[in-house]
Amino acid sequence: MTDTSTTGRYDARRRVSTETKASVKTSELIAFVVVTLAVLIASQIVDNFDAQHAWLYASLLTIGYMISRGLAKSGSRDFYDDTVARDDRR
Repeated sequence: MTDTSTTGRYDARRRVSTETKASVKTSELIAFVVVTLAVLIASQIVDNFDAQHAWLYASLLTIGYMISRGLAKSGSRDFYDDTVARDDRR
């Protein structure tokens, strides 16, 4: 699309992408937070499930979440339109 207004500026739209969606927009984050909270709460309620094991499982969940985000970033794109003025391109 072009814009030829009285100023003489030429605006064009281009299709650009980020590497992947923001983490707060994924279901992985919601699942990670819910399960981690469930593990920590369960360690307070269940008698033979102590805090040491709960934090170990929380750490393992964190590692799993980091790996899943890394795999998601390795092959996906999040496309969006960007308006670029011709004067700004170099």
